Amino acid sequence: MGSELQRLVENLGRRLGRSVAVDDPALHLLAYNPHAGTIDTARTESILKRAVPREVVQYVYDCGAATAEDLFTVPARPDMSMDIARIGMPIRHRGALLGFIWLLASDGPVGDDHADAVRRSAETVAMIMHREYLLGELSRGRERELTRDLISGHAEVRTQAADQLVSENLFSAGPALALVVSLTRTGAPLTDSDRIALAAGVDFGRNRRPQRTALTLERPDHAILLLAQHDAIERQAIKDLAGFIRERVLAETETGGHCWVGIGEARAALSDVHHSYADARRAADVARIVHVLGTVVRYGELGVYGMLAELPADRLADSLHPGLRALFERHSAGDDALVETIETFLDNAGHVKKTSDRLRIHRTSLYYRLRRVEEITGLDLSLGNDRLTLHLGLKMARLIEIR
Repeated sequence: MGSELQRLVENLGRRLGRSVAVDDPALHLLAYNPHAGTIDTARTESILKRAVPREVVQYVYDCGAATAEDLFTVPARPDMSMDIARIGMPIRHRGALLGFIWLLASDGPVGDDHADAVRRSAETVAMIMHREYLLGELSRGRERELTRDLISGHAEVRTQAADQLVSENLFSAGPALALVVSLTRTGAPLTDSDRIALAAGVDFGRNRRPQRTALTLERPDHAILLLAQHDAIERQAIKDLAGFIRERVLAETETGGHCWVGIGEARAALSDVHHSYADARRAADVARIVHVLGTVVRYGELGVYGMLAELPADRLADSLHPGLRALFERHSAGDDALVETIETFLDNAGHVKKTSDRLRIHRTSLYYRLRRVEEITGLDLSLGNDRLTLHLGLKMARLIEIR
């Protein structure tokens, strides 16, 4: 669609002698011609980033973009870097909004001849976009089907899906790994907008990779990006990509969402990438619970959390030392300083100065708190086994979310 749409926009711009741009419904820039006159910061940012801020999108729709059937005007908003008014023409196919053609008011008024040319172009663009949508959906539908099979629980189905993805030129053979993108809201289920944001995030990541090296799939509570990895040097690049995906998800959804990305270990054969998917999902789940790991976590970096996460939650709960349970009861009652103190102390390998600096307390206060921990738990911090009991117990408690 890109080259065909670009040619149409350039031809229309030449006929009209003015700037022309085409956006999708979310105002992501699809095509534009060399600008004939003055442009503003909003248009420049749109060209550079292929997107505009959410408040600009809302403003455009407040001006009637969603219901417009013909040319409409979006007045200038200097406070949003829109120093120039826009003249928009909706692109519709059988009533469905596919995007907009935009002209800049700084190029002069739109006469009847120009208006008719824009209307005809909108009809042509609608046919191009609808055709490409249908073709793309056919291809993506097949791709989604095979990707679902690739991470299924049946070995024969996975092997067949891997062979077909390669033979149908949808994915390259060789090592592959999975990313899982998780989005949550405190005390609330995900919305349709959240799921769209997840899809937008993995699509963003897919579009930053070469052809045939990325596959995406959406699940009810997470999204998946499968990547070919032919070079070990890519490890950091993939982690950087995961960070960009997370930023895109949060930019696309409403405020209040929390996003984590888990990265699985690469598998030598595409038919085994389901193991990487399981790794990535676990990494995302553990990162959501254990905040000290960060928001983008590779499975191989989980350390002791990865080992503990293999165990059932009820088994972890039963393994907690009674003294640690007593400490958590104090924590629940509002005395949270002791739990933070002992965990910081153990995370810093018992280094008093580092711990007191991190907690911003005097050493005397630190020693007092550590004695209180020993009194409550019945454990001796001078003994290695007792320290290990406390440290592992604190990590287990995070995983089963009882603190």
